Amino acid sequence: MIYLQLFLEFFKTGLFAVGGGLATLPFLEDMALRTGWFTAAQLADMIAVSESTPGPIGVNMATYVGFVTGGIPGAVVATLGLLTPSVIVILIVAAFLKAFRENRFVNSAFYGLRPASTAMVASAGVSVVLIAFFGGNPVSLAAVDWKAVILAAVLLVLTRWCKPTKKLHPILFILASAIVGILLKF
Repeated sequence: MIYLQLFLEFFKTGLFAVGGGLATLPFLEDMALRTGWFTAAQLADMIAVSESTPGPIGVNMATYVGFVTGGIPGAVVATLGLLTPSVIVILIVAAFLKAFRENRFVNSAFYGLRPASTAMVASAGVSVVLIAFFGGNPVSLAAVDWKAVILAAVLLVLTRWCKPTKKLHPILFILASAIVGILLKF
């Protein structure tokens, strides 16, 4: 039963999370509240691991949740659940796009999806900031994780204004952040 539930939850996420992997975050937050499969702290860990590993973040997060919830079969089922709507939609669109490509309603629909996608990604960005800096529950300045804020500020300076480090590959910053996070235990 857990595998069917995993598949359906991630199928819904894959169907409605328009805009890429970060657009799945609002759905994952809702899923955490409804199912209890993971906490806000675990969601923050999922984001960190998913951003640090190769592959699309949404797929990595589905695999992570599936693994935590149902082991290897859960990881496979959750990943398939997330990917299935995309495959179905791509097959349908490919079949009809040639016939309707010049249709103004189709062009308008694609144009209208852009702001929705932007809003979902922006919402995900705000969620990541709240989780990283406030543990997901901003109530006061006392709740601020100052180590995370300082690390973010240092990374901003190094990637934007410090000429020797400005051109370094992003993976080096991800690795350095991971090491600092492990050493400072956050």
